[in-house]
Amino acid sequence: MAVAERAWCLVVPHHARGARVARHRLAAELSGAVTGALLLDVVAVVAELVGNAVRHAAPLPGGVVRVAWRLAPDDGDVVVEVRVTDGGSEVALPRARTPGPEATGGRGLGIVEALADRWGVDRDGLGQSVWARLSALRAASRAAC
Repeated sequence: MAVAERAWCLVVPHHARGARVARHRLAAELSGAVTGALLLDVVAVVAELVGNAVRHAAPLPGGVVRVAWRLAPDDGDVVVEVRVTDGGSEVALPRARTPGPEATGGRGLGIVEALADRWGVDRDGLGQSVWARLSALRAASRAAC
């Protein structure tokens, strides 16, 4: 699949509906440009990251969260990089946890960690960005299992 590099940025409300808006827009932009397995993984990761931003972080000025993604070819593979930027949290940096079997939450970054090639957190004076990099080859190998 030949892929041309493209990038998008979207501002969504710092509210549960923001994750829905981001999922739908991302799916519409990437549909037909990436494999179905990669699209499912990227949409799941963005939903988790925006959901975490809404639940655990302050909004950016204007009560929003910024969602950006970039589609790029990468040495015979197709890569999607996503970045969710919010106002940050004074409590702690985002980290994957291992919740107990009865826990009703705490699995979001574990899902991101399982689906992404890698992920991380960048902080600056304005807030924080949680980013993830996902590849078509890794998504396809997971889908084949």
